[in-house]
Amino acid sequence: MDDLIPIGRFSRMSRLSVKALRFYNEQGLLAPAWVDPSSGYRYYRRAQAERAEAIRMLRAIDMPIADIRDLLADDDPELTGKRLVAHRERLRARLAEQEQMLRFLQALIDRGGRVMPYDVIVKEAATIPVASLTLHTSLNAIGADMGRGFGTVVNAIGNAGAESNGKPFVIYHDVIDEQTNGDIEICIPVPAGTVLSGDPVRYRELPGGPVATTVHRGPYQEISPAYHVVTGWIEQEGIHPAGPPREVYLNDPRTVSPAELLTEVQFPIDKTPR
Repeated sequence: MDDLIPIGRFSRMSRLSVKALRFYNEQGLLAPAWVDPSSGYRYYRRAQAERAEAIRMLRAIDMPIADIRDLLADDDPELTGKRLVAHRERLRARLAEQEQMLRFLQALIDRGGRVMPYDVIVKEAATIPVASLTLHTSLNAIGADMGRGFGTVVNAIGNAGAESNGKPFVIYHDVIDEQTNGDIEICIPVPAGTVLSGDPVRYRELPGGPVATTVHRGPYQEISPAYHVVTGWIEQEGIHPAGPPREVYLNDPRTVSPAELLTEVQFPIDKTPR
């Protein structure tokens, strides 16, 4: 008991706030060495300062709590190294995305805050037979989930002995933002009547009908203004939306640069005036 340190002193030693120490205890990262049963006061040992410093350092480079928990549980230096390398690559990818957004911001500044011009048209979309996969996702995970989802759908089509015969697209059934998760539906057109093996990929025929649409040229991360233009046009024209929006990917990100990507944003509509 002689080497026990009260939480306040351990906080100063570890440069972690008392609130942070309590949080890391709740998350299973750094439990007190002893808790006074009568007062509930927490005590730590000096040897725990090294673990506290590791947690502080890893959080400073924005490593998720779950990853820190796994890393600290590893006894294998090679596995620890792999986890750190994986996080380094995530940070690099995030930096590249942020640099892209900075370029987008500069373009907005250069245009005086005006969004790039979009032409909205109304066209009749045909009924489309698709191989479909619905996923529940979050803003942070949507990119990775879409990549895996398209791979799952492609494999299901191949296992059925079929081939895709149109541009892939995603239906956004919910608004997904920092606070709200939701469902997306990954769709790849297939020949009518294609028989798939079943869950999680299913065959369905997406009904046709009129859509208000525009085409965005550039990185996927910069597509939001296209949505604003189409929804603003729908509101201005007094038209009823008739279903969730879709993003149709007109070219392949593996073969063109981000600046050359073409994405069609479609909103199903009811042309009957309000």
